[in-house]
Amino acid sequence: MEYETYEPVIGLEIHVQLNTQTKLFSRSMNAFGSEPNTNIRYTDTAQPGSLPLLNKKAVELAVRLGLAIDAKIHLHSRFDRKSYFYPDSPRNYQITQSFKKILEGGKVVADVDGVTKEFLVESAHLEDDAGMLKHFGPFAGVDLNRAGVPLIEIVSTPCMRSPKEAAAYAMTIKSIMEYIEASDCNMEEGSLRIDVNISVRKKGEDQLRPKVEIKNMNSFSNMITALDYEIRRQIRVYEENPGVPFTEVMPNSTYRFDPVEQKTVLMRKKETAADYRYFPDPDLPPLVITQSFIDQVKKGLPELPHKRFIRYTETLGLSPYSAGVLIADRALSNAFERAIHLVKNPIALCNWLTVEFVGRLNEDKVHFMDANIPIENVAYLVSMIENGVITGKIAKEIKEQMCLTKKHPQEIFDQNPDYKPLSDTKEIEAIIHEVLKENR
Repeated sequence: MEYETYEPVIGLEIHVQLNTQTKLFSRSMNAFGSEPNTNIRYTDTAQPGSLPLLNKKAVELAVRLGLAIDAKIHLHSRFDRKSYFYPDSPRNYQITQSFKKILEGGKVVADVDGVTKEFLVESAHLEDDAGMLKHFGPFAGVDLNRAGVPLIEIVSTPCMRSPKEAAAYAMTIKSIMEYIEASDCNMEEGSLRIDVNISVRKKGEDQLRPKVEIKNMNSFSNMITALDYEIRRQIRVYEENPGVPFTEVMPNSTYRFDPVEQKTVLMRKKETAADYRYFPDPDLPPLVITQSFIDQVKKGLPELPHKRFIRYTETLGLSPYSAGVLIADRALSNAFERAIHLVKNPIALCNWLTVEFVGRLNEDKVHFMDANIPIENVAYLVSMIENGVITGKIAKEIKEQMCLTKKHPQEIFDQNPDYKPLSDTKEIEAIIHEVLKENR
C-alpha cells in the first residue's frame, strides 16, 4: 500500500490472555463460556478485606515469552494500580505493571511478502483483565467471570511502516504464544486483542507526529483495513490544514473500527498517564524471580516458529510459502512433525497435507485436526505413491474416500480392484488378445 509522500508509523499493544487454570490474583477458575458471574470470588468483586495472591503459573508463562523473544527478564519487578471508573471494574482500578515491568526489550522475526524483517519489542507486563458488559435492549448487565483473568500486554516500538508489517508482526506474536503454550490466542473469544497506535509523517521526517489509538482489533484482516483507512484519513486531514500545528490538526485520540462501514470512528480524546493516577499496589510485594527459575523454564521451551521455519526451508527443502502455511498452524505443524519419518520425501508429505487434505476439508469448513484422519494415514498414502503401489491420480481418489469415510488408505485400496496394478504378464496378454479380437 503506497501513500505517496507520507509514511505510516505504527506500534502495537497486544493483550493476550494466559493459559492458567485460575485467575491472576485469585483462586477463581479461568474458564471461557461459563454462566455469568459463576467464576468469581471475594477478590474479583473487590470485597472489603480481600487480598490478591499472585498466580505463579502466569509468571512462568511471562518468563517463557521473555525467553522466546530474547527479552531482558527483570529479576525484580512490581505491580501498580491504574485507576479508572467503569462498571466492569469493581475495584475501580486495574492491577498492572507500569514502573517496573517483568520484561524489557526483545525482538520478533517475521516474514513480510517473502522478506524476513525484524521488529523490536519495547516491553511486556502482567496485568489482570476487566469484566464484561452485556447489553439487553435498554439494559446492561455485568459479567465478572473475566475480571481478574491474567493478561500479558506486549508493547512494540513504533517500528512498523505498513499495515502488512503490522499484521505480520501480530501474527508472529500469536504463533509464538501458541508454540510456547502460553495462550490459545482465540481472537473470537477475546484471548488476543490488539490496540494499534498509528501516526503519519512526511517521508524523510525524523519527528513523530501525534498518534491515534485504534482499540480492540479482533482480526488481522480488520486491522489491515482499519490501518489503511486511518492512514489515508490522517494524510487527508494534514493536507487540508497546511501550516496548522500538528497537535491541533491531529489531537491524540482513541478510535474504534466499524466493520460495517469499514472505517474508524472517534470514541474519545486520549487519556494521559496522569489521568490514571498510577501508584504502587500496597497489597502486593515486589515480584522476585530467581535465575534458577528462569533456567528451569528455559529447559522446557519448545522449538520456536522462526527456528522451525529455518529447519523446514533449509533442511527439509520446503518452499517458504509451504513452511509458512504449516508454521501458522501449530497443531498442523506438530502433526507434520510426527509423520516426517514415515515418508521418504517430506516435501511430498507437506504438499499432500496442506494442499490436498487441508484444501479438501476447507470445502467442508472442517479443520484437519478435527477431521478424524490420522496424520499417519496421510503419510501412508504418500508412501504408497513413493513405493509405486498407486499413481498420483489414484491417490487423489483414495484421498477423497479418506475424507468421506475416515478409512485407512490400505483398506480403501484393498476394497477397490480397479486400484490394483496388473503385474501378471499372462493376464495382461489375455486382455490384449481380447481387445484385439473385439476390434478386428
